[in-house]
Amino acid sequence: MIIGVISGSVVSSHQTLNMNSLPLRIVRKVVPYGEITDTYVVAVDTLGASDGEYVLVASGSTARQTSMTDSRPVDAIIMAIVDTWHIDGEVRYDKSKEFEK
Repeated sequence: MIIGVISGSVVSSHQTLNMNSLPLRIVRKVVPYGEITDTYVVAVDTLGASDGEYVLVASGSTARQTSMTDSRPVDAIIMAIVDTWHIDGEVRYDKSKEFEK
């Protein structure tokens, strides 16, 4: 599982039939201390995450264990939208603080 930030979407006019209606988002990996990396993954968005939101992404066979992705060729799925994370007692991210800016 990785922490990532939504940085865009993928739109495909031609895809396998069982992938129809699955929204695809571009997620940029974030290291736990908050640094955004240059590593990206395309993930199925089952939650409706918005650009700039921090999310948790599961990959591999785990990504196919939801009712929305069962038996589909999915390798990564957005499984949660992050509200906060803490490391060594220090808040590294707090979604509610984003609205104070």
